Amino acid sequence: MIRRHALLLGVAAALAPIVPALGQGRTLTPEEQQLITEINTHNSAIRTMVGRFLQIDTNGGRTEGTFFLERPDKVRFRYNPPSREEIVSVGRGFYVLNRQEETYYAYPQDTIPLRQFLGDQINLLNANVIDITTSDGYMAITIIDETVAGTVQVSLIFDVETKDLAQWSLVEPSGAELTFSLYDVEQGVEIPRSYFSIPATYKGVDPATR
Repeated sequence: MIRRHALLLGVAAALAPIVPALGQGRTLTPEEQQLITEINTHNSAIRTMVGRFLQIDTNGGRTEGTFFLERPDKVRFRYNPPSREEIVSVGRGFYVLNRQEETYYAYPQDTIPLRQFLGDQINLLNANVIDITTSDGYMAITIIDETVAGTVQVSLIFDVETKDLAQWSLVEPSGAELTFSLYDVEQGVEIPRSYFSIPATYKGVDPATR
């Protein structure tokens, strides 16, 4: 069983640094600012993206699956069997679906930082950057972010040449670590609208009805 809380924390924190000022972070060099600006521009221009992912937790547990992203406000992470879970955003909130039980658990959209990544614009220069390293053609941007669960530290890893997000890792408030790698990614792919919906047969708690 996938840990529901860790999934949302990992996805949200890694993709959406929203702390409004550098604050505790360090001063960026002009070269770093320029590269981050290019990363912002490139990723903001990606309207749809599909691919595969590999998630590794603190204990070395490995979970794979596929993801579908469409801006604005839509994303789906589908975990391979034996997991029965998926994470879906349909614009109103984030839903953890259980395919076997046909149930879902909802998180209000405004409590999940991922909404920032799913919007039209991404701006990592507004994140609380505490470290930047470049090695072997990749840039790692480490930030501190406040989430609904507490403070997390996230390292976003981008391909310096393509500016694509390749991986992120995070340290949860509990000290547990989670790494999420993307591969076989395609951009500009048409995604069926049904991928960003919840079957009418599923039962759960909808934030819109609270």
